[in-house]
Amino acid sequence: MKNIPEVKLGMIAVSRDCFIISLSESRRSAIKAAYKGNIYECPVTVENEEDMLAAVADVKNAGCNALVVFLGNFGPETPETLIAKYFDGPCMFVAAAEGDGNLIDGRGDAYCGMLNCSYNLGMRHLNGYIPEYPVGTAEDIAGMIEDFVPIARAVLGVKNLKIITFGPRPQDFFACNAPIKGLYELGVEVEENSELDLLVSYKQHAGDERIPEVCEDMKAEMGEGKYYPELLERMAQFELTLLDWAEQHKGSREYVAFADKCWPAFPEEFGFEPCYVNSRLASRGIPVSCEVDIYGALSEYIGACITEDAVTLLDINNSVPKNMWEDSIKGKFDYALTDTFMGFHCGNTPSCKMCADRAIKYQLIQHRLLEPEGSDPDFTRGTLEGDIAAGEITFYRLQCDSDGNLRSYIAEGEVLPVPTQSFGGIGIFAIHEMGRFYRHVLIQKRYPHHGAVAFGHYGKALFEVFKFLGVEDIAYNQPKSLPYPTENPFK
Repeated sequence: MKNIPEVKLGMIAVSRDCFIISLSESRRSAIKAAYKGNIYECPVTVENEEDMLAAVADVKNAGCNALVVFLGNFGPETPETLIAKYFDGPCMFVAAAEGDGNLIDGRGDAYCGMLNCSYNLGMRHLNGYIPEYPVGTAEDIAGMIEDFVPIARAVLGVKNLKIITFGPRPQDFFACNAPIKGLYELGVEVEENSELDLLVSYKQHAGDERIPEVCEDMKAEMGEGKYYPELLERMAQFELTLLDWAEQHKGSREYVAFADKCWPAFPEEFGFEPCYVNSRLASRGIPVSCEVDIYGALSEYIGACITEDAVTLLDINNSVPKNMWEDSIKGKFDYALTDTFMGFHCGNTPSCKMCADRAIKYQLIQHRLLEPEGSDPDFTRGTLEGDIAAGEITFYRLQCDSDGNLRSYIAEGEVLPVPTQSFGGIGIFAIHEMGRFYRHVLIQKRYPHHGAVAFGHYGKALFEVFKFLGVEDIAYNQPKSLPYPTENPFK
């Protein structure tokens, strides 16, 4: 199943009726020529409300689901902003810079028009995406459109997403609990089920004719010696159970993500840990968050839409031992000890984001808790373990606090090429000023222990998506020169 939207862009030019309409039209065509991707150029230039209705109908008929509204000159503030009302999809508003030196008949005054555009969007309580500096040449605006595509993709995904859950949050992990009010405000639908529902469906998939094919795919992914052969059928059966549930239960929505209860009852009843299967779905753009972390699943899904790549969800787990930092990090990488931490989870990170030594193993903590002391691991097997591959990352989360307010954080950093000497799916993460960020954002604002991880630096796009979705509190790792409000200035 395809679980991430395809953005189909359209572009509508607008023109104030006391300006020369050809100025907007020629500048619109120049943008289409400069943009390297596909964009539908609406032939209707909007000067009034009738034009607006005709233009919106035209781009809808062309299959567009995201729009560039281009002020080629000053622009008609009422019709241009009503485009965002009548078009069901994200709209970016940009304006033309003066280009050819003709400041008599060739002057468009779009710099001024952009102010009125923003003012009128606010007056009508309409949501439009406005880039950091929304005025430019055709080449400049082509670059803005490239930046807009992943933002539009994430917004379209969120507005058409259903998060499917199985089971209440485990005892002592209420940190993953949060009001679902914020989900409805974002337009996300939620379907909550019990673990028993999942178990019944799983048993119904016993003997599914597709199981052998999935087993072969798992073997090919992991490689010989990196999996338990006797577990493959059970894990393949579970994977098909989730995929079929998604297809049969997404209802009116186009996309799904899961938030599942994975312990303590799951492994004994199903006969394995679900981590490896969860990782395989995440690699296809279908996040499966642990411990019924609904906002973790949403965060992962947003990252998958932006990056069109695998993401993961990790515990902000443990500090790096000082001797490890001194031996392997100090003097080799520009990070203080408090800039580093270990991101960990039992084994849900996709294999494509892990080092070559990754393998399906058993969950050490659950083995201690659930299986007889001294026994060989049995039903606690099924995690995907190994060090996470070194490279750039973005750690982030969208969350609803106890008062029902949406808030978020974003911090760019990297996974260091340093062996963790530990267990699970784990990596040594480094983020500048992490210690201060940990205290004055993560602790101060009462975020849970789970953070989503995108593999690359995507802070810019994430910031814009959160802003477009109406999240007012977007925190980041501030430099020392910019103290946090709760940071003691006398320390």
